[in-house]
Amino acid sequence: MSSDFQPPPKSLSLLASVGGLVTAVAAIAIFNFWSKQLTKTSLIEKPQISTSQPVVSPLDAETIANLDAKSVVLPGQPVTPSQLTVAITPYVAPGSGSLTPEEITTARQAWLYFQRNWNDETGLVNSVDGFTSVTMWDQAAAIAALVSAKELNIVSAAEFAAKMNKTLKTLASMPLYKEELPNKVYNSKTLVPVNYGQLDKREEIGWSAIDLGRMAIWLKIVGAKYPQLRSQTEAVWKYWQVERLTKKGQMYGTAVVKGKEQYNQEGRLGYENYAAYGLKLWGLHVKQALDYQSHTNFVNLYGEGVPYDRRDYQNSGANNYVLSEPYILDGIETGFQALPKAYADRILAAQQARYQATKQLTAVTEDNLDRAPYFVYGSLFVNGESWATITDTQENHNNLRFLSTKAAIGWHVLYHTAYTNQLFDFVQTNLKSKDGWYNGFYESLHQPNKALTANNNGVILESLLYKQVGQPLTVWAGVKPGSNEKLKIKN
Repeated sequence: MSSDFQPPPKSLSLLASVGGLVTAVAAIAIFNFWSKQLTKTSLIEKPQISTSQPVVSPLDAETIANLDAKSVVLPGQPVTPSQLTVAITPYVAPGSGSLTPEEITTARQAWLYFQRNWNDETGLVNSVDGFTSVTMWDQAAAIAALVSAKELNIVSAAEFAAKMNKTLKTLASMPLYKEELPNKVYNSKTLVPVNYGQLDKREEIGWSAIDLGRMAIWLKIVGAKYPQLRSQTEAVWKYWQVERLTKKGQMYGTAVVKGKEQYNQEGRLGYENYAAYGLKLWGLHVKQALDYQSHTNFVNLYGEGVPYDRRDYQNSGANNYVLSEPYILDGIETGFQALPKAYADRILAAQQARYQATKQLTAVTEDNLDRAPYFVYGSLFVNGESWATITDTQENHNNLRFLSTKAAIGWHVLYHTAYTNQLFDFVQTNLKSKDGWYNGFYESLHQPNKALTANNNGVILESLLYKQVGQPLTVWAGVKPGSNEKLKIKN
């Protein structure tokens, strides 16, 4: 951690943890509207569960909670240096090749969300179904979805070109926070910078380095894969004052509190490294943010040594969530260049071990809910607590823990094991909607989490593209880190 790091106020702990993904504040505002519209490695070596066996009903919630609590052992088994160097994803994914008919149907189903929620006036997508608000994290998910839809022959070349051109022109001309960087949230139809959920009032509330790190990866993928668009992706990067995103090798974002700007270090193990890799692709100095060892400890969960960031809420004012999504995105997009594959192995293995002990299918990460509190972080470990589902303000909602659709499909295309096949099959059976894929399935409530979001459906699409091409998407696109020397920023 930078010596200049000042822990944000407790109310802003999310800034230092995951930046502006889709914050709890955003989710509450969005779903107050949206919910009213509702009508309703080590893994390979271990014994696998036969897919021919029926899925056994899970234990009751109280028994599972007791087992979860007993599953924790500190300190945990660390990843050894040799494991860090050898556990690199191959450039041919397990099960890679042409998608099965079921997978093609899955991809087409995910694209339905974007058909409903793409705003032709701006090229921006609604983060949540029917609500014209968007973050840069979710717009990056929309770009990933559009690239995937083109390559999977869901949309025509003409539709792809029209949508992508409009999106890139908007990103290279939209009003910026202090004329520096994209605001954390916009009205996706009018381009007005807004606060979360307040679509008609112009308000600049800061920017997120985490969000823009993901966007950086997808600008690189688009520019490399489609040379005719490279000048436009570079124009976006030149338009933004990207030197503000880093300081002394760390990533920084801003927030406006009582009219005063705060400049805060962003990220914890997982999202910090993933987003920093995106900034590195454009030549920014992010050495400290890419360091996945200096702040890492391990905790045993159901016998698996899971990595976590020792910078937790108590000692830094930030929640140190251990989640599936950053590892899935890093594997699919970069081939585990930002984070060790050995870490991802452990995180999936712990979730599989939980299933083996409880018979509860487990694939947890952060996402929107279709009910209060509307956004939670489904974590393997956070702030010293195992298997906790919390808000950014540390409110516990373990009763709303859910199997995540995007996590289930993402893990499956990366690992293609008997366990991940069970996850995929469960999604197919339980989580399809007429407008895309629901976000997940509640463990205790035994019913779908009917939230519909850009990020969930976007991750599904890019996961299936990864499976189709059999390569990390930056490799498939031909991204060359640091190749645009004229765009490099020294800071």
